[in-house]
Amino acid sequence: MASSHSSSPVPQSNSSDAFFKKEMDATKRFRPVQSLPDVCPKEPTGNPNNLRDSPSLVADQQRWTIYHSKVNLPAALNDPRLAKRESDFFTKTWGVDFVDTEVTPSFYLPQITKEHFALYQQEITPREKVHERCKNICTPKDPFDRTLLHTHDKSRTDLEQVPKIFMKPDFALEDSLTFNAVLPWSHFSTAGGKGNRDAASSKLLQEKLSHYLDIVEVNIAHQISLRSEAFFHAMTSQHELQDYLRKTSQAVKLLREKISKIDKVMCEGSLRVLRLSLTRNNCIKAYNKLKLMATVHQTQPTVQLLLSTSEYVGALDLIATTQEVLQQELQGIHSFRHLGSQLCELEKLIDKMMIAEFSTYARNDLNRPLEDDCQILEEERLVSLVFGLLKQRKLNFYEIYGDEMINTAKNIIKQCVVNTVSQIEEIDTEVVVKLADQMRMMNFPQWFDLLKNIFSKFTIFLKRIKATLNTIRSVVFLVLDKNQKTRDVEDTLRKNSAKESTVDTEVAYLTHEGMFISDAFGDGELPAGAADAASQRNTSPNSEPCSSDSVSEPECTTDSSSSKEHTSSSLTPGGVEMMISDDMKLTDLELVRLANNIQELLYNASDICHDRSVKFLMARAKDGFLEKLNSNEFVTLSRLMEGFILDTEQICGRKSMSLRGALQSQANRFVNRFHEERKTKLSLLLDNERWKQAEVPAEFQDLVDSVSDGRISLPEKKPTATEERKPAEFLIVEGQKYATVGTVLLLIRIILEYCQCVDNIPSITTDMLTRLSDLLNYFNSRSCQLVLGAGALQVVGLKTITTKNLALSSRCLQLIVHYIPIIRAHFEARLQPKQFSMLRHFDHITKDYHDHIAEISAKLVAIMDSLFDKLLSKYEVKAPVPSACFRNICKQMAKMHEAICDLLPEEQTQMLFLRINASYKLHLKRQLAHLNVVNDGGPLNGLVTSDVAFYTGNLQALKGLNNLDLNMAEIWEQKR
Repeated sequence: MASSHSSSPVPQSNSSDAFFKKEMDATKRFRPVQSLPDVCPKEPTGNPNNLRDSPSLVADQQRWTIYHSKVNLPAALNDPRLAKRESDFFTKTWGVDFVDTEVTPSFYLPQITKEHFALYQQEITPREKVHERCKNICTPKDPFDRTLLHTHDKSRTDLEQVPKIFMKPDFALEDSLTFNAVLPWSHFSTAGGKGNRDAASSKLLQEKLSHYLDIVEVNIAHQISLRSEAFFHAMTSQHELQDYLRKTSQAVKLLREKISKIDKVMCEGSLRVLRLSLTRNNCIKAYNKLKLMATVHQTQPTVQLLLSTSEYVGALDLIATTQEVLQQELQGIHSFRHLGSQLCELEKLIDKMMIAEFSTYARNDLNRPLEDDCQILEEERLVSLVFGLLKQRKLNFYEIYGDEMINTAKNIIKQCVVNTVSQIEEIDTEVVVKLADQMRMMNFPQWFDLLKNIFSKFTIFLKRIKATLNTIRSVVFLVLDKNQKTRDVEDTLRKNSAKESTVDTEVAYLTHEGMFISDAFGDGELPAGAADAASQRNTSPNSEPCSSDSVSEPECTTDSSSSKEHTSSSLTPGGVEMMISDDMKLTDLELVRLANNIQELLYNASDICHDRSVKFLMARAKDGFLEKLNSNEFVTLSRLMEGFILDTEQICGRKSMSLRGALQSQANRFVNRFHEERKTKLSLLLDNERWKQAEVPAEFQDLVDSVSDGRISLPEKKPTATEERKPAEFLIVEGQKYATVGTVLLLIRIILEYCQCVDNIPSITTDMLTRLSDLLNYFNSRSCQLVLGAGALQVVGLKTITTKNLALSSRCLQLIVHYIPIIRAHFEARLQPKQFSMLRHFDHITKDYHDHIAEISAKLVAIMDSLFDKLLSKYEVKAPVPSACFRNICKQMAKMHEAICDLLPEEQTQMLFLRINASYKLHLKRQLAHLNVVNDGGPLNGLVTSDVAFYTGNLQALKGLNNLDLNMAEIWEQKR
């Protein structure tokens, strides 16, 4: 094939025949016309764009074209540019780095060895021997006629001389391109001087065409001669085929005649019976259809009748059923063409009626008189409305109820204020027109009673809302439960149908096998589904589904209409029985979301009541009325508000923070005022305090005793008993005497007021703790300024700060420190665990108080230290004994002891004098070293020893210091 395609369509010759030379010359002299590319391609015509290299019938036969090119496969495979011979020609594309690797054997193909062909060789070897023997005996017959083969090759070579254009199936000389390709007119030009060449070209063309015709005729004659026997055999078979067709036509005609007779005798009567039966069934269906049309025609009057009795659910069910019948059973009936749109408009009207009815119901339910009666208003009507709204997917109806709640809450407060103002004669409603101004004219008891009345009304209001919303939620949950049951029934039916289909398959198999069902299943083993199927199959197959006797039965009308009538009965919490239909096309997600929104509406009702109460509270607090309340009044108000908050939380099940926040805000203001009043009072007391020991009234002793019993509260006043008891000199706290000033006694009472306020108003515990810490810090810092800082000299007009003042101040601080742990425990019991970090304030206060007490003790020691330094610096060891210096020191020590012994406990007095004695020994030791007096038993040593013995005797003679270890040996320098 390659050689045939690459060869020229015209035979070539290497001889010097004039025929080919003439043609070669003709190509140089003439411009050939345009021809087809594979027979007579274009030759140069003067236009360089029209050059063609394809061979031509008239062109030079020896001219080389692209069709003469051949592919030398060995030359293509051997790349001379490679440095070495490669065994695979793919390296030309893949590169010199390609490495021929061994192909891994396939796991799916077995390894074929010679042993696999052993059996085949054993079988074929005898046959091969027989075959060779027969070939030697019988001369082989050449299956091919060499003459025919030679003739076939010769004819094929001749046909290859004919151009391909003549072999095309769409060859037609009418086509101008084909005609020009076969007869190139460029060779028949009549220009001057070219006549001989035109005649030669036309003669050459005519001879070539004649030559092609001869070749084709010879091949056709040869093919006819080869197939003559088959042609005559086909003609003979044609006559036999015509005889067969004639006999077949006669047999078919006879068969048709017999079938026509059978149709008249056996089929026409039966078919007539079937047609009459079908006509009867059609008449029955038409009658039922007319009955259904009459029923549908009465839909609108029936709907109007149901709406007149507020039966919205029934009217909607009737409309939905009628719509389905119109779409399925009565579709296309001309008289009902407008009924569908009319029912849709009627359904929209019912939607508006239900929304208006629900709005009216909500208004009547919420605005009825607020007594203790929390019964639901017309529960049946409410349930019917809710079912209708759910059926129409009006799931936002609860918003209407929410709007009515807001308006009703406003009206409740307004009505309560009007009723209360009308009962107060002091308020002239003609002069004071605004309700807010009228309310501000009330005193605290009147306003408190008004607030209490409002809270009671709101409590009943919330109970009614809760009962109504619970009924609505119960309806929603009934529908949700019905949906769940419907899905369960559908799942059960689906499973049963699957079982029945399995049984039917088994029965069909047994019937096909020629067995009876009773033979396949023993007695009592036949499944229920199989028994039902068998009983249905045993019924007559010709039985009518709806006979003439049952024409008037409603079940013969339509199946789709009856599918809407499946209902179930359910009871609401109020005992109202409702029929729930199956066409509530609400998903479980929508129903659950609606139930949650209704529950949220109850929470909103609580928030609304709290918000209105806050506005009422703020309207009264504009003139600072609430901030002016005393502690008892504010505690009473706080308890009332806390009670209302707890009641609403119990009713609605959720905390509302608005009223609690308002209470907290007012409590913070109360705390600020409470703290500022007491801090101011304490400041005034300190500024007027002369730091002298005060008598302790009996009521303060009772106050301290109540704290010792574990009750941090202010005791009730007992005037009679207080008058009989005289004030005490000391305050007795757990068996210890405390000499105090009047300011500290009042401070203890103030501290107990803080603690009792926390008990009455738990919400202000943290604020009170902070304020009490500030108060204690203020007392500590201010007392330090007045006593240690000597501020009392200018503030009160004291002449000097005595040691008695210092000791009394220290004892007062010790009394406060004694109560700090008790106060801490009181607050800790009322704080949340996460608030325990605030208790660190008490630790800081305790530390500050201890530091203050230590500074006072250091101040007392410093006073004596300066005295020792002054007296002992002039001390001289000489007679008389005791010396004046030591007599003066003992005198000052006695005065110090006299000033503090009754104020400080004995232990503290001893510790203080030990520190004073240490200071005395230090100064004496320094003076003796300065005088060069040593413990050598000499006269000077004896004088010093006598003075020291005098000092020791006087100091130990003081009250409570007789057992004091003075260790006077330390005054002498130790010998090295």
